[in-house]
Amino acid sequence: MTTPSVSFEFFPPQGLEASFRLWNSVNTLAPLDPAFASVTYGAGGSTRDLTHEALGTLIRQYGLNVAGHLTCVNATRQETLAIAKRYADLGVTEIVALRGDAPKGDAGFQTHPDGFASSVELVAALAETGDFRIRVAAYPDRHPEALDANSDIEMLKLKFEAGADSAITQYFYDIDSFLRFRDRSATAGITRKIIPGILPIEDWEKTKRFSARCNAALPFWMDDAFAKATRDGVHDLLAISVATELCSDLMDEGVEDLHFYTLNQPHLTRNICKALGIEPVQSLQKVA
Repeated sequence: MTTPSVSFEFFPPQGLEASFRLWNSVNTLAPLDPAFASVTYGAGGSTRDLTHEALGTLIRQYGLNVAGHLTCVNATRQETLAIAKRYADLGVTEIVALRGDAPKGDAGFQTHPDGFASSVELVAALAETGDFRIRVAAYPDRHPEALDANSDIEMLKLKFEAGADSAITQYFYDIDSFLRFRDRSATAGITRKIIPGILPIEDWEKTKRFSARCNAALPFWMDDAFAKATRDGVHDLLAISVATELCSDLMDEGVEDLHFYTLNQPHLTRNICKALGIEPVQSLQKVA
């Protein structure tokens, strides 16, 4: 079995303790030689400057290939493309282009009067600049706002037609969800790479709550399994086992790339990678 290419998502810190967690995560995972490291962008652009600072550090001090998240929320087209230009000036060559979630307290996404109405429009504008490799989101389990499962396929196809290079999926725990989605995408004529998103379960109760909000299906057996594992003090061992088996099965199905949502908690991701045969390529050498 070929060792997969991996990439990692981090989120920018909002405080001293969170900063320690971020850079501990980077120090732990950067030696695994990721294809890229992405940095999230809070709802409504709430972490815009923090995202920019984190991206700069990942480039300057760690020499990583980075992908900055960019959304359409609460910004004009000009403001959004100005952020992309700042990314490019920083040395960022990849963007994860998203419509974005509404800020906390808002009922739902509202298009800015002078803004991009969708991720498709954002992708097209970014592609026109020629500055970036563009990655977009995909949803093996139906997006909460999608009319039906076919709507997610149609939207993904539009994003690729607008200029996206690859897609990263929402996390899932049932491999059949991903395989069905991949097959339907191929039937629809999608030929670009769809990279599975992997979320190691750092806290089962939090994962359940978040999954309910984003419509990510959870296999029925997991609730009882994690309840018993938590009771017996082996929650993390189960989390590593579940994710490792999922990744291994994906690799058996021809998947060559895995994207880990680290939650700035690196130990689970590191141990899953180790179980998959992904070892540090060398001791971490920061860029001078």
